[in-house]
Amino acid sequence: MRLAVYEQGDPAGPTILFLHGYPDDHRVWDQVVRRLEGGHHIVRYDVRGSGGSSAPRSVSGYRLERLAADMDAVLDAVGKPQVHLVAHDWGSIQGWYVAGRSDRLASFTTIGGPGLDQTAAFFRQAGRTRVLGQLLRSWYIAGFQLPVLPELVMGALAPALGATAADARNGLDLYRANMLNRLRRPGDPRVNTPVQLIECTRDPFVSPWLLASLRQWAPVFRRERIAADHWAQRTQPEAVAKLVAEFVDSRNKT
Repeated sequence: MRLAVYEQGDPAGPTILFLHGYPDDHRVWDQVVRRLEGGHHIVRYDVRGSGGSSAPRSVSGYRLERLAADMDAVLDAVGKPQVHLVAHDWGSIQGWYVAGRSDRLASFTTIGGPGLDQTAAFFRQAGRTRVLGQLLRSWYIAGFQLPVLPELVMGALAPALGATAADARNGLDLYRANMLNRLRRPGDPRVNTPVQLIECTRDPFVSPWLLASLRQWAPVFRRERIAADHWAQRTQPEAVAKLVAEFVDSRNKT
């Protein structure tokens, strides 16, 4: 894979890696980054299959272990053994996976994306009503497993989502490569990284019960709520930037 990587800000400041979700690219963080680049070193990249990065030729190319290897390669390329990760949606899913298997994250701020191992644990532990509530919010994931039709629908919706049709089609393979297999055969949900959860109170895709269950898996866990939809980095960038700066700076002092 060829990955498009972007650096800005203060090279002497703590490094924050911003990781986007589906169907976005690195630009989804523009408004947040503008508020942080003065005192922080900012790194962003387009996940494989999106933006300026190349796309795998098969569904298997989107498996979580490949995505985690991409993150390692980016950190090696920018010369950073450890960074503060801020991630959204599928970026957060990757973040939870890396946080449980690597020591390269000094902290992890997650928005709108619980990990798959943690979600599988929630389905095992939670009551039937809460599980059903989350399944109803995740109805689209089952639809994404179908052939052809999701590509047609998401390609048509891409402009309204601020994405290209190619990115919207490519990213469907994130779901096909990981969702069903990982939820059926999850790994250990525990992570080694201090976690800040930014909960968007108007997010239609993730239930508050699932988000509340994440606390048990992290050694340090901070939960903050903001009145925002799924894309809080676009609708509430100042609030997101403030929470990120506070958490990063507090962890940088420990």
